[in-house]
Amino acid sequence: MGLITMILALPFEMLRGYIIQPVVDRTHNTYDDYRNRTKQGVITTREVMIKLAILAFAAAIIIWMAVFMYIAFYYTYMPSIAHVRPVYMQFKTCEEIIGPCSFPQAHVLLTRKQQLLMVGQPYRISVNIYMPESEQNLRLGMFMVCAEMRDQRTRLRNHACRSAMLHYRSHLARTISTLVMSPLIIFGIKEETQQIPVEVFSSYEDDQENPVTDVFVEIQSKQIQFYSVTLHIIAHFTGLRYIMFHWPILSASIGIGANLFFIMTVSLLSWYHWSDSVWMEETRKRIRDRAEESRRKRAEVMSASSIGEKTFDDDEDISILEEKPMQFDDDSDIEELTGFSESEIRQRKPQLSETASS
Repeated sequence: MGLITMILALPFEMLRGYIIQPVVDRTHNTYDDYRNRTKQGVITTREVMIKLAILAFAAAIIIWMAVFMYIAFYYTYMPSIAHVRPVYMQFKTCEEIIGPCSFPQAHVLLTRKQQLLMVGQPYRISVNIYMPESEQNLRLGMFMVCAEMRDQRTRLRNHACRSAMLHYRSHLARTISTLVMSPLIIFGIKEETQQIPVEVFSSYEDDQENPVTDVFVEIQSKQIQFYSVTLHIIAHFTGLRYIMFHWPILSASIGIGANLFFIMTVSLLSWYHWSDSVWMEETRKRIRDRAEESRRKRAEVMSASSIGEKTFDDDEDISILEEKPMQFDDDSDIEELTGFSESEIRQRKPQLSETASS
């Protein structure tokens, strides 16, 4: 009965042992592997997202640093393009005739404490006169405009005079222009005036020790008629300033790119140094161990040379003694260190070599 039961159960045991159990084990292992890989994938994705966020934050900081450095350099290196000051002309009146009895002149205050003009930067200084096309100004012809540059102590730094006059237009041209522009002239939109720019300094450079703070303007004509006068100080750019002013987008791209390259280089070198600090520390430790081992061997060799009966390990120690003998000032030092005289050490040297070779 037991044999029959065993025979009948044998196929089921083989089926369970060779088919069902391997399939179940394989399925269970596959499920465990998939679950582990899923967890590892979640962890890996989280780490990737964190690294990407840190990288984006660092990139944003680097870009803003590059932009800020260029803006700071621009406002430090580039001066103000233009300075405009109103000029309030003054003169003495006459009782006998209508009009001024002296040349119109004015004092223009540029600054009180700080330096207005950048040192080393040339400036164009001009006086703009708004004059009506009156009969008196047309008969006036040429006149002189003078300017004096003075420092805080009212000391004269520079002086110049230039000639000027109204732009000539014939009587027919003025008549046609008046007829065409008459509606605008009637409603006050346009006036019959001319702006006369007089450039008194074409390339003026300020002094750092004695900066200019005041400008004195004088029009050397008593018959002149004008509406207003303004002083214009315009920077005359050359070189890098000229490129930065006339091509701001190109210069900004190059400047920000150079700053990015510099900051990225410094950041990568810092990161490389920080990441390799362990390796560098291990390298230093190995160097120190080698140096300590070398010092220990030298100490052993030196101590062995001072003892006549010492047995050397190999020929290398003897060769060290032969190549680099100890230097002593006199026989007393030798006897004090080894207990033997120099002649005895020389006699014992062959014995030391035989002992080492044996």
